[in-house]
Amino acid sequence: MHEHSAHAEHVYTSAQRDSAAASSPVVASWRRCMTMHQLAPEDQRAPLRLTDQEFRRAREQSEQLIASATEELDRLFTTVGRAGCCLLLTDKNGIALERRGAAGDDKEFRELGLWTGSVWTEASIGTNGIGTALADERAVAIFRDQHFFCSNTSLSCTTAPIRDHRGRVAAALDISTCREDVNEMTLAIVTQTVRDAAMRIELNLFRSAFAGARFLMVPAGANSAAALLAVDRHDLVLGATRAARIALQLDDKRIAAGIPAADALHEAGVSQQDEIVEAEKAALLRALSRAGGNVSQAAIALGISRATLHRKMKKLDLH
Repeated sequence: MHEHSAHAEHVYTSAQRDSAAASSPVVASWRRCMTMHQLAPEDQRAPLRLTDQEFRRAREQSEQLIASATEELDRLFTTVGRAGCCLLLTDKNGIALERRGAAGDDKEFRELGLWTGSVWTEASIGTNGIGTALADERAVAIFRDQHFFCSNTSLSCTTAPIRDHRGRVAAALDISTCREDVNEMTLAIVTQTVRDAAMRIELNLFRSAFAGARFLMVPAGANSAAALLAVDRHDLVLGATRAARIALQLDDKRIAAGIPAADALHEAGVSQQDEIVEAEKAALLRALSRAGGNVSQAAIALGISRATLHRKMKKLDLH
């Protein structure tokens, strides 16, 4: 019990202190737990749990999310599952929808509430990977006594938020462990693993939201893999991932107004006349490619004479 009261004391004093350390994301979360959610760190508690009916409804509302994440969860579990880790996928309300864990660790994780149907928001269970990642809308690692409640100080969690096709936080992916040999370095590696997996789930969600569209990768430095545009057959932008929105300064309004991908990618230094030429060039190249380079066949497909096609090829410098 002494250890618990010492932890509670540390939470209280840190949250009241007005120093640089007190502005850390963890301490900011501790303050939210006390002031917004009226929680006390010395309390022993497990997270709130949904009824079976509420849980079924939550899963139904997140059908697409679960479908987009299943393969990634299975793959991730083969990597970290045997190392005494448990995976949780939650919706934006912190409800654990899916779980992966080794049977040997089930008892301990179940007692802590790391189970489907549990609610891992800060309001429910104080500072924790999932709740804090959802509150801050960014990836976090909460290491043992950084948790708010004494009852969770054996846990180390690392969580990344997952965004929907419009860039809004829709879910969270978490890896938790009670292993005592976990240090900050191992946690940093696991954090990167979680972020990568969350990004892949995000891209799965994005692609399923724009099924049938073409996808363009946006040059966005370190975030390029996550920066995608969904484009229709007229080259108009249908959607953009959060990384693409940031890189190209796009929002729902600009996308709804109908912006050509070329303009969004700042290739719009060309005049309309140039655009028409480029479009014609692209059409000829497609026809020639489909005809395996045979000019006569390409001309038939385009509904023009062979001589006209030769003339156009010469004008557009196509060989």
